[in-house]
This record gives sequence, structure tokens and C-alpha cells, in this order.
Amino acid sequence: MSVVLETVCGGVRLRSPIMPASGTFSHEMENVLDLGQLSALVLKTTTYTSRRGNPVPRVTETSFGMLNSIGIPGGGIQHFVANELPKYRRSGAPIVASISADTAAQFGEMAAILSDEGLAAIELNISCPNIEADGQAFAMSREATARVVATARRATTLPLWAKLTPNTGEIVNIAKAAESAGADALVVANTILALAIDADSRRAELGNIMGGLSGPGVKPIILRMVYQCARKVSIPIIGCGGISSGRDVVEYLLAGATTVQVGTESFRDPTALVRIERELVEFCDGRGISSLRELIGGLMVQDAPAGAPDVDVAP
Repeated sequence: MSVVLETVCGGVRLRSPIMPASGTFSHEMENVLDLGQLSALVLKTTTYTSRRGNPVPRVTETSFGMLNSIGIPGGGIQHFVANELPKYRRSGAPIVASISADTAAQFGEMAAILSDEGLAAIELNISCPNIEADGQAFAMSREATARVVATARRATTLPLWAKLTPNTGEIVNIAKAAESAGADALVVANTILALAIDADSRRAELGNIMGGLSGPGVKPIILRMVYQCARKVSIPIIGCGGISSGRDVVEYLLAGATTVQVGTESFRDPTALVRIERELVEFCDGRGISSLRELIGGLMVQDAPAGAPDVDVAP
């Protein structure tokens, strides 16, 4: 008997809980794997207007993963619909478009444009700078998060996945705001703001000075956030951060995630998504686990002593 991987997450039926993370996957991957094997195709974030991206260098390695400051280069939403989206349709896998914009109104316009394009869902990348709040990410604020999600919700009937930022001290409240405004699922989370310096040149290793840290080093932090959010919201959570093996997927499920997204590991191993799924099956079959429901939210927690602080409060 083999474990049943099929699941439903945020209004989308998936044949497996493992998806690529936005920005770490493209149609060129069909040269190394069958895209139809994947449970969903979460595409690179597209923006409202065209963007050149950040100055180079845009990527650097660290001891615990990767630091990037890409800046979301691209041709804008109309170019995406006409030129990029058709490249993925032939795979037959569910397509999730990721969108970013400068204002809540632009998010709504983009969601409306994408409503008739045969997508499975729209991922709202609200970890991006917000012109309405002087460059602060939408997901740093409950009010801005709710405004974007509510605006997109009015513009489309497609499932909406809100991608949160880990760079806030109140991610649980942000998650609750997204849920209340109409999000169907939460992606927890994007990269962690970080800095790498070359000691010899005394210069930052990225052209944009700071960037987003991803990879194994962020996993314990994001895992904690998934656990905290799962205790406070009722919509599914998509865990995203440092996943490189089937055991990592199991840990995210135990913390409360329904599905996961794999990013940085795909740069090291282009077939990582297929390998990680195989490792997940082997883990479950080796322990007699027939359904992922046996794992989701299954973290064993010791009874806290009387007077101990709530787990959602940082020490």
C-alpha cells in the first residue's frame, strides 16, 4: 500500500503536496523533467508594468543557502498573458500565476485580467514594495494586506493564495488579516531580508546591497512561522523555506502546512521536485502512513508548565 498524495489546497486539487516556488522554475525545465509530472506550476512573479530588475550582481551563495535581489524583471502583465503563459499550458498541470504590483488597485486589475486565462489560482506576492506605504511591503501591515486581498477578491472568483513575508514581527496577525479579507490559502513565506559583505573589497556582494535569504538556513524560522499561523487560521498553509528532502516536507506537514513549495534546492538539483516527492512516499510507506492527513498538524507538543508564555510570543 502506498500513501495517497492527492490533496486540495486553497481551492485547487493537486496530485501531490509538492510544488515549485515562484521565481525558481521556468518552462526550460521541460528539458530535464516532464512538467506534467508536477502537481502545479507556480510561475515567476509578473508585475503590472515592465521592470528592468535590480543592478547586478543579483545572486550570491552563502554558507546556508542563497542570497538574491532579482528585482522581478519582466515585460508586465500584458506581455505575460500574450507571451509567457502559453509556454506552460501544454504541460497539462494546474497553473498558478504569481503577481506583484505597486498598489492595491493594480493587484485588482491584474487579477481581473487573469480571470479568463484558465488558471488554477493566483498567488498574490504581497512581499513586494508598496508605493502606497513608501516602499514597505504590503505584508508588513495588516491593513495593507487586507486591502490588497480584498481588492483582488472583488476582481476575480479564482482561488487566491497570499504570499506572506517573514520580515515582520506579527506574521500571525498578517495571516489572520489575509484570511479575513478573502484569501483561500497562505504561502508562508518569502525570503528573509539579509546582507552579505566581501571583507576584501569592503563591498556588498549584491548590487542592490541587501537581498532575500533562502535555502536550508531559513527552514527553522519558516517552520516556526507555519506552526504559529496554522494554530490561528483555518485556511490551508503552503510551507515555503529551505525544503530539500522528503523529510523536510514531513516536518512542514507536522507543523501544520497542507502543501509545500520548493525553491532554492531546484537550482542545485533541477530534478529536486521529483526526487523529494519520491522521498516523501518512501518515508510514509516505510511507516505505514496511508494519508497525508495523518501528518498534517501532527506535531507532538509537551504540555507547557503553568505560567509559561504563549508560543506566539517571541522570547
